Amino acid sequence: MSDYHEMELSRRSIQISDLREDLQHGLDRIQSAEDRSSQLERQIGKLKACWAWSEMRRMASGHLNPSLPMARLLLQQGHQVHYLCREPMREAIEACGASYSSAVEEETELYESREEDFFGCMETLKAEYGLQEEPMMYAMMKLMAIQMELQLPGLMRWLQKIRADAVVYCPLASVEAAYAAEILELPSVGLLTTAGPGSMVKAMDEFLRMMGASLEGALAEIEAFQPVKECVARMEARWGIHMDLTESLRSMGFMRPFAMSDVTLVTTCEELQDPLAAELEEKYRAEGARFVAVGPLLDQSGATRAAGHKLKTQRSTESQGSQSEQSEASQELLETVRSAKAAGRQVIFASMGTVITGDSPDFGWEAKIQNTSGQRKGLTGKELCQAAWSGFFDAFGASEALLVVSVGPQPDALEGLEVPSNALCRPSVPQVDLLHAGVDLFLTHGGQNSFTESLSAGVPVVVCPGFGDQPVNAEKAAELGVGLQVPRPFPDAGEASAVAAYRAEVRQALLRVATEPSFAERSGYFAKALRAGGVPRAVQLTLQAVEDAKDAKAKANKAKAKLPALLGNTQPAKELKHVPVQPGLLGA
Repeated sequence: MSDYHEMELSRRSIQISDLREDLQHGLDRIQSAEDRSSQLERQIGKLKACWAWSEMRRMASGHLNPSLPMARLLLQQGHQVHYLCREPMREAIEACGASYSSAVEEETELYESREEDFFGCMETLKAEYGLQEEPMMYAMMKLMAIQMELQLPGLMRWLQKIRADAVVYCPLASVEAAYAAEILELPSVGLLTTAGPGSMVKAMDEFLRMMGASLEGALAEIEAFQPVKECVARMEARWGIHMDLTESLRSMGFMRPFAMSDVTLVTTCEELQDPLAAELEEKYRAEGARFVAVGPLLDQSGATRAAGHKLKTQRSTESQGSQSEQSEASQELLETVRSAKAAGRQVIFASMGTVITGDSPDFGWEAKIQNTSGQRKGLTGKELCQAAWSGFFDAFGASEALLVVSVGPQPDALEGLEVPSNALCRPSVPQVDLLHAGVDLFLTHGGQNSFTESLSAGVPVVVCPGFGDQPVNAEKAAELGVGLQVPRPFPDAGEASAVAAYRAEVRQALLRVATEPSFAERSGYFAKALRAGGVPRAVQLTLQAVEDAKDAKAKANKAKAKLPALLGNTQPAKELKHVPVQPGLLGA
């Protein structure tokens, strides 16, 4: 045997040994988490966990999907899981075994005299308060408390109807759930699908920058809006909660729901969380906020996930195919990918997410970003996506690689594009399964879930961000050495040349990441770092939070029962709860 073959055999033996150690380590951690979860389950019995998912805010599938494997595991342990959500998410919710309730039917105060359509309801509210021409961010801040006042009665009726024991919610997209849990004295668990609490500072700054807004301007707009002051006064009188609507702006990036939750689960690892300023960290500590990084929450192979959707037209009669048909199509795609890998071909994947390819009037297919003057500039979602996909086709269309593109629900997604013969374009794909089947490179919008899922599979990226936390993740990809970014252009004029330049930039970035091994090596490093506990750990922490909250409530009730005797049987004055709130921000 030659020296080369001996060295190669030795190298592969070491790799196999490392893989065995990694596998055993992972199995041990999963078993440990499952053992702790089973022990807690025996202690607290069968709780009814409720994912109160806000329908009023933009329904980014990325906020919902990480909760589904948690729901699946809770159900397997004998618990009940209920979601309050919107129709486009129903199939994925019911596929994991959870119960679905329609927010439109439950929150009648909000929908009784307004359009049921997601964006139509928002536009109706804006018209009611004379905000038709208001920039998205200012309108969202001004209407947040008003929306919540309309949502809370129905949400609380629903929680009481199903006799919920706990509420699990997205602290970015479902702020009202934190307040409902607070009023009803239910334990609550936040599921944060961005890079930790520090990500809010960068995301808020990015929102303000993209819209040409200032911190001072946002504060002034909210403080001068009389209807929201009246709304806050009504809620204080009715439910005993006081809301500070400018708290997150004055304490840049502070999110009140984090402090209201018994624990907030963060779907990344410690190493990948955005840094938290010392002042903000101290504020969270003083408020009793608790964060635990659990890593990506990945579902079982073949699981149904919420995908892109057209909210304005999608009804029960309009579908992209039955669940069985979609499952069959997904399996066929995965088999094609595995066959390509077995034949030695590269597999390159592209997806621009579910919001930009959807019909959001602020960030969707036909939208340009609106500034504080009401002007919209730059590329539409369609122009951005098609330029990115064109650069993707330019880079690999003439190669032997298999190209897979998730184009979203728009009928004109590929209009005017020359799709090469080696490309498979689908409205949606099983992204997690696909990444783990052997993707070599991922062109992504940089949403937190997509970014984390790619790293968990050790796949390098080229990030073409749209909005929110996506530009932050794009910068992070470059800083970590796991990929490159191509920033979204905002031309004032000459859009044709801007599109051409962007397309060329995407092509160059893809070719560089595909040919330089360092990007794949760094991605492989973070694949190991992201093994932070996952779904079993998240479920264990949820059950523990419920148990701790029950113990704390029992102790408080016991102390309260003794209070009259200690005070000589006098009745203590009733205090109002002081529960500030801030304008929420949404990622994708």
